[in-house]
Amino acid sequence: MMMTPEVRKLGLTAHVSSSLGWFGSVVAFLALAISGLTSSETQIVRAAYLAMDMIGWFVIVPLSLASLLTGLVQSLGTPWGLFRHYWVVVKLLITVFATLLLLLHMQPVGHLAGVVAARTLESGELAGLRVQLIADAGAALFALLAAATLSVYKPRGRTRYGWRKLREELANQRRAC
Repeated sequence: MMMTPEVRKLGLTAHVSSSLGWFGSVVAFLALAISGLTSSETQIVRAAYLAMDMIGWFVIVPLSLASLLTGLVQSLGTPWGLFRHYWVVVKLLITVFATLLLLLHMQPVGHLAGVVAARTLESGELAGLRVQLIADAGAALFALLAAATLSVYKPRGRTRYGWRKLREELANQRRAC
């Protein structure tokens, strides 16, 4: 079922807004992760990891789910379709994979936030986990940038399903004439 132009624009606005919010909140998360690793002030370290846990659960996770949901609605309600073009399929896979990894990634964030809530981190303590948070946020930014690039450039290439649907649409148009 195709959406009206007004509904399509509303859906597109919701999708772009949630996707940009996801990207921006990951940038903030990365800044906090870098501050938590590099700062020598215990209060800054503590605040950074506690804020990362809150930003993760109350901003990044909801925005990732909103981006996934609004993207599905957009693909199913517009001529692009969900499985008609390779770029849409790849973008869907990136979004699903990034969302699932995010949910797994929130466990170590919660662990680190629990540690700093209970006591002060010693210099170098949990360094591997702290570096992992930076690497994960950087990887998330790369994935989100790749998805955004696909949305802007929309590389050509239909799936087999997309070609079949196009042939059906053209045949229906010829019969209608």
